[in-house]
Amino acid sequence: MLDLELLKTLVCVVDERSFSRAADRVHRTQSTVSQQILKLEDRMGQALLLRDRTGKRVVPTEGGERLAHYARKLLAMAQEAEDALARPASLPPVRIGVPEDFDAVRMSTILSGYMASHADVRLETVSGMSIDLRRRLDAGEIDIALVKREPGAGECIAAWPERLVWVTGAQGLRREESSVPLALFPDGCIYRQRAIRSLEIAGRPWRVAFGSQSLTGIQAAVACGLGVTVLPMSAVMEGHALLGTRDGFPELPPTELALVTSTQPLSAVQREIAQYLATEVEVHASSTASRKQRATRARSGPSQRATSSARA
Repeated sequence: MLDLELLKTLVCVVDERSFSRAADRVHRTQSTVSQQILKLEDRMGQALLLRDRTGKRVVPTEGGERLAHYARKLLAMAQEAEDALARPASLPPVRIGVPEDFDAVRMSTILSGYMASHADVRLETVSGMSIDLRRRLDAGEIDIALVKREPGAGECIAAWPERLVWVTGAQGLRREESSVPLALFPDGCIYRQRAIRSLEIAGRPWRVAFGSQSLTGIQAAVACGLGVTVLPMSAVMEGHALLGTRDGFPELPPTELALVTSTQPLSAVQREIAQYLATEVEVHASSTASRKQRATRARSGPSQRATSSARA
């Protein structure tokens, strides 16, 4: 195994073409530098340097030049390893839970804005139903989560009301339906609970016509006419129509999007990210509500006509 100290001395002598100047660079005596070169030559079994008759000028042999080439690479790698280990260990990731129906592009944009000024922070996101995110939060598997819940249901960093609406396909409900066909998320979803309880209070029969854990699956099923569902206004898409009291569907009380944390104390970085999310989600919630309201007004006439004609 080649000694890096000997290789460093060789490179200095080759660069300086002088034992005395090389000795100054490595902070050794000239005799020590000569001994190191002799030791390296003995290890390699060949001469690495040629001295002139005065002993003042030194040039590398072909073998010495080749070894100096590799020595520079080895020394650079060794320095790189030292620098890497000298840096502080990377911080543990901050684990963030995000509802399945939260705009993934918007969340990525929010998080990239934070990472732009905090390159040393690692983030991990987990997507799922709010009931699952709450369970993982309680188990310590994630640190921060956005969850859908009943308004005021516990402590939180910030919360935003969600306006819920009845949604069907643009073609409206079929007249022959004796019970309301529902497209629902699995048990535990607050939107499912809202839909079923509201219809039962109103005395309207219902049945589950379609089920999915995926928001996109529910949205597509509704757009294709497979059923009616309850969604936040932010999740209403083109190809959907809204149903209201004139269609026999009761008003829905709002739910809440809340930013919550685990029961464990947050680190400084986790607190900073939580506050950043609270600010950015507020901006997102406001802009989305405004955009959806404008879109709804723009298409409310055609949607209502389609629904009314289907029920005539």
